[in-house]
Amino acid sequence: MPVVTRPPEDLDPAAGENLLGPAQVRQLADRLGIRPTKQWGQNFVIDKGTVRRIVRAAGVGPDDVVLEVGPGLGSLTLALLPRARHVTALEIDPALATQLPLTVGELAPDLAERLTVLHTDALRVTELPGPQPTALVANLPYNVAVPVVLHLLATVPTLRTVLVMVQLEVAERLAARPGSKVYGVPSVKAAWYADVTGAGRIGRTVFWPSPNVDSGLVRMVRREPPEAVATREQVFAVVDAAFAQRRKTLRAALAGWAGSAAQAEAYLTAAGVDPRARGEVLTVEDFTRIADAAAGQHPGTQG
Repeated sequence: MPVVTRPPEDLDPAAGENLLGPAQVRQLADRLGIRPTKQWGQNFVIDKGTVRRIVRAAGVGPDDVVLEVGPGLGSLTLALLPRARHVTALEIDPALATQLPLTVGELAPDLAERLTVLHTDALRVTELPGPQPTALVANLPYNVAVPVVLHLLATVPTLRTVLVMVQLEVAERLAARPGSKVYGVPSVKAAWYADVTGAGRIGRTVFWPSPNVDSGLVRMVRREPPEAVATREQVFAVVDAAFAQRRKTLRAALAGWAGSAAQAEAYLTAAGVDPRARGEVLTVEDFTRIADAAAGQHPGTQG
């Protein structure tokens, strides 16, 4: 299917950048007969300044292989290609997956060989062809943002950095620290893999269609997970149990997981965690020690 011809006003003034502007995004979508769907959480970025801001915050360079999830019409892809060694884009929408290489071939033909587009669901990815990604940079669909980030961190060990744009509430949860009102399961599980920080707020008007909420940028830098005898799955089971009843003390909240409240208290005491505390004050290291205690190992006490 032919690509919309680029009108002069959509040429980006930045050297070497031909980015998609609002008119071009809508024209391209119209030409393809694409209407953004809630099913796939499609909100296309139409603001060039926001795209540049994401790329700057990601800090990718010529040695990076970028993994992009949900590239859509290519707004972010076109900004990443001049800066990265390669971009592998995962797109679930078949029409968009087919169109993206054509758009890049039209607007950035010299960079087309740097792009690989895979028509796939990011949550089903277990391995990736070609050069292995070092950075995840994406405008993620709101409805699957946390599962996608955690899944890719678990299955793509070469990822060293992450910069994602997500719903503001999700961004705040991912970057939350112990003791925060929004600290919870996503906060702890993300901290297992990486140091997580907020990287700024994004307004609604940079998208088409405009969502009902603001967005936020989240940056992650991979680090070694806490030293543990328990597996990641065992640690995450403790996290899930602790926050399933977050108003309860850990002694009560972990009773089902441990088999009884008394057994939960024994594990907590062995891990150096106050049984009267609640999950929202524990670090990922605390949860790891609890899981280790249940595995019959007591590597240390709370510092």
